[in-house]
Amino acid sequence: MTTPLRKSLYVGFAGLSIIGTAAACAPKAESPAVETPASQNGGKVSTTAPSPQGSSANGASGYKDGTYSADGTYTSPNGQETVGVELTLAADKVTAVNITTHPSNPNTKKFQGEFASGIAAQIVGKDIDELNVSKVAGSSLTSAGFNDAVQQIKSQAK
Repeated sequence: MTTPLRKSLYVGFAGLSIIGTAAACAPKAESPAVETPASQNGGKVSTTAPSPQGSSANGASGYKDGTYSADGTYTSPNGQETVGVELTLAADKVTAVNITTHPSNPNTKKFQGEFASGIAAQIVGKDIDELNVSKVAGSSLTSAGFNDAVQQIKSQAK
């Protein structure tokens, strides 16, 4: 391969990398969420987003609009843990989430706190049937408790 051709290929790949990086960093057209730190809300992280326009009492999947809560359980290296989840639904979409941490030790407190501070960005504005989180802000085990609570909330909202 000749040197000018090789340089052209390198420049082309570099350009594609820059374009791909810029596209991945572009802002999304979603409504911003408002978060209340856990320290100001009695151990809860509260996040809300604007309600969808024209929401009905029953969404397409048949979930009733409202606020629902459940405690989800999961197993950590320290044993059985619980995390409280409160979701507000409108037209089958999550419009707000509150996480109540129930740590049994300092390690659990750290991970549940990280989870609580990062979950809203992943779920607010999404359809409840699409929720299945696996890792939030470095916390992967708390997600199992969250998913357990979401299943309970789905049953309540039917």
